[in-house]
Amino acid sequence: MAHLTTIGAGIYTYLDIFSGTIPADTDTAAEFAALFQTVNSGDIQRMPSVREFPSVGTPSNIVNVPVYGQATSSQIQGQSDAPSLDVTVNYVPEDMLAIEALKGTQVAFRVMMSNGNLALADSLGATIASENTEFYFLGKIEAVLVNPQLTDATTATVTLSAQSDFYGPATVAAA
Repeated sequence: MAHLTTIGAGIYTYLDIFSGTIPADTDTAAEFAALFQTVNSGDIQRMPSVREFPSVGTPSNIVNVPVYGQATSSQIQGQSDAPSLDVTVNYVPEDMLAIEALKGTQVAFRVMMSNGNLALADSLGATIASENTEFYFLGKIEAVLVNPQLTDATTATVTLSAQSDFYGPATVAAA
């Protein structure tokens, strides 16, 4: 698989949403990738005008435990919590209608990171001609909060919930 191989800004990072039927046993990166190569393009949407992405992946399972008499806390292995997944987008109401319609519905998410432009058509099964790295997870769009601005573009914070493990890094082989 062709992952990112150089240091650089992820200027071409996308958040794609698959809202079609997700088989109950989908639990590998290859199975998630297959969802995004469907012929029904109406099942796949791209989060429009993303301004900031959250960290993606499984957080550490380290828990700080205060110990009486010690100057610092001890660290032990514990249960990791799902990360906060808040995506900031430049808010254009018309562009966000399809995203807001998915609130509360379980969907599959794909975060694609690339140094080269990957058009939406690429995510629908066409050849991807640029190195990219992908992460997948199941979740829901929980909220869309509009942030009015007086001195900058109006933005919205889209809150996602993770309802599965994160799968990846993986990719569809670049041509």
